[in-house]
This record gives sequence, structure tokens and C-alpha cells, in this order.
Amino acid sequence: MKKTQLEAARAGEVTEEIREVARQEGIDEETVRERVAAGQIVIAKGRFNGKKVVGIGKGLSTKINASIGTSSDVCDIDHERRKARIAEESGADTLMELSAAGDLDAIRKAVLAEVSLPVGNVPLYQAFCDTIKKCGNPAKLDPEYLFDLIERQCADGIGFMAIHCGINLFTIERMEKQGYRYGGLCSKGGTLMIQWMLENRRENPLYEQFDRVCDILKKYDTVLSLGNGIRAGAIHDSLDRAQMAELILNCELAETGRGRGCQTMVEGPGHVPLDEIEANIVLQKKMSGDAPYYMLGPLPCDVGAGWDHITAAIGAAHSSMYGADLICYITPAEHLALPNEEDVAVGVKCARLAAHIGDVVKLRGRADERDKRLSRDRRDFLWSRQFDNLLFPDDARVILESRKSLSDKGCSMCGEFCALKNAAVSLNAYLRGDKVNPNAG
Repeated sequence: MKKTQLEAARAGEVTEEIREVARQEGIDEETVRERVAAGQIVIAKGRFNGKKVVGIGKGLSTKINASIGTSSDVCDIDHERRKARIAEESGADTLMELSAAGDLDAIRKAVLAEVSLPVGNVPLYQAFCDTIKKCGNPAKLDPEYLFDLIERQCADGIGFMAIHCGINLFTIERMEKQGYRYGGLCSKGGTLMIQWMLENRRENPLYEQFDRVCDILKKYDTVLSLGNGIRAGAIHDSLDRAQMAELILNCELAETGRGRGCQTMVEGPGHVPLDEIEANIVLQKKMSGDAPYYMLGPLPCDVGAGWDHITAAIGAAHSSMYGADLICYITPAEHLALPNEEDVAVGVKCARLAAHIGDVVKLRGRADERDKRLSRDRRDFLWSRQFDNLLFPDDARVILESRKSLSDKGCSMCGEFCALKNAAVSLNAYLRGDKVNPNAG
């Protein structure tokens, strides 16, 4: 059987994928290999047609995930294909296909064929959808069907998979004993698995047979993302005992997964007030041995519906700064509707910008180089070079072209009172280190 990236790195091999991650990030190949071997970096990729390789983890730039997918209210495969393309064009690093209605096999394959990004999913969605269609009751799910489905989805080309292994009878008991939650449960897959466990009075098969999960994903080198099924859906539920019990368990499982040669990352945590984001990341990193952390949002307040892309961007910037490795975008439609194409583009760009803000601190000296170049070019009115360093140059060009200054066809913000123009002869020359004659003029 072919080695996983983790196994190859442990054997001292620098794979093509490790070289590509090192090239993208501008760091030493051996540093990447060592961190892959330690389980601190995972490498997600599509396995067909030379698709994109993405490194996620310690010392790398913060990556952005965009989620798409049908619902029972809105189900259009062409719509999802367009959203997938827009997510990639807008700057997403990974994509999650989270459909919960329609021909799920066909939708998954169509999305995989549409993009070069690594595509992830949640196998519980299809497992429960198929069970409900067949039996009318999610509690009738056959665990053997679930494991067969996981393998089929991996074989289709899924690059990473969110699997809810950390929900077990112990974590459910923590939920019952604390007795109350402002936000209830907000994970679709997690809630259905809890329902299955309670109605069948059985342990979660994904936890009970965790070695089997790892072995399937290892066979395809699909990255295991340990799903956060009891994450907080309200800021007042953040860091409660149920959520912490699942986080502890997922960190233990990450260690077990790495031990079996399976690339593994940990998910969390949903809604988190700003002053608890750092604590959440510190806990995850310390308990998991620095496993990559995939943050969902996070949302630092609950009242931003309609503008939750901004709410989440604030949380994402802090998360990136404190060490999160992959951020799941939030769109303006969050809590209100299934996202459309415009929502996807806005969500990706807000998250991309937020991740960069955090990276300026986390990776100072690397991530902030383009900011430095941009500042010099802005000072010197080098418009074309400014665009080269912007995160979203096309958007900037549209604004500039539609509102140009009448005098010089540049920015129209300040007109003749432009500080940069008025200082260009003396102060800016001085700041550049040019010799200035104090008696001139």
C-alpha cells in the first residue's frame, strides 16, 4: 500500500507534495517534512488530474475553506457547481461539499470535477439522508452502511473528511448533567448521531471503531478532520463542559490517528466570545500535540445575522493570529438562508482578508511583505504595482475606474488635499532617504 504523506515524512522522504507546500510558503522543505512527520502539518489534495496541494498547519499561512451544498428547500446541482467555481476564483484554499438533498453521489462527483481545490465533506449527511429516504427514521442507520459510504466517498476523490468521532456516551452525559444551553445543538451531523445513540442506546460506531475509520482514510490518504458535533451555537455556551469533553476526546483521537499513519486535524468551536478565542486555541494545541486546528468561524457575537461575514471575520482574524490553521468562511446568509453565488464570493473574501490580518502577526516577516511593498507603491503612486500586491485587485480596479479623480485619473478621496501628493517633493523624499535641500523652494 502506498505511504501516506505522514508515513513518508516519518521515513525521511521529501515528497512532491511536501516540496510544493514548501515552495508555496517560501520555507525550507525539511521544516515542512519534520512538521508533517510530527502531525503538525497535514497536506490535503485532490487525487485526480494534478489538482491543488494545500498545506495546513504549524508555520504555514492560514487557509480558508468555503462550504457549499444543497438543502431540502433549495436543491440545484448547477447552482452548486457555480458556487464551487466562484469559491475557487474568490481565493478559497479548500471546499466542503455539504449537500443534504438530491442525488448526493452525482452532486459530489460534479463538484469534484468542477474545481482544482481539495474537497471535503461530512459522510454522516449522506448516511442519514439515505437512511431517512429508505426507512423514514435516522435511528435506523446501519453502521456498516456508514463505513461502506465513507470508503466510497474517499474513492471518489474526497481530500479531507469531517467525521464525528468525538461524540460518545460520556460527552452526551456531560451535556445532560449541565442541563441547559442557550444555543442548543447546531451541528446537523452531530445532532443526528446523538439521536441515533439515544434511540438505539448504543455507542457511536465512529468512536467505537475509530481504528477502522483511520484505516479507511489512510488507504486513500484522505485527511481526517475530527468533527465538532457538540460545538457551541451561542457565545454563552462557549467552553462549557460538553464542548470541552468533546475537544479533549478529539485531541486524544488525533494522537491515535497519527499513530496509525492517518493525517489528522481537529475542528472547533463555533460561537466564541472574543476573549475566549485564544484560550480555545491554546487548549487544542496543547492537548493535541499541535495538531492543525480547523476553526468554524468563529462567531464572537450572536446578533449579527445579515452581517455575520463581518462577525466571523473579526473572530477569524483573532483565530489566525493565535494559531488557527484553517478557517471556515461564514457568508452574509448564515442563520438566514442557503448561500447564493454572491454570498460565497463575499464570504471567501472576508475570510481571506481576516486570515491575512492574523498572519501579519503570526507570520511576521513573511506574511506582511506584500503590505510593505504595497505601502511603498502607494506612497509613490505606482498604481499598477499596487494592484499586484492587493488581495483583491479586480475589485479595487472596478472602484478606481468608476470614481477616478478628474485631475490625474487616480484616487478621488482627497483631491488637491492629498497628503501624499503634497508631501511628495519634501517629506516623502526625506523618508525615502533622499537628500533634500532645506533651503529649496
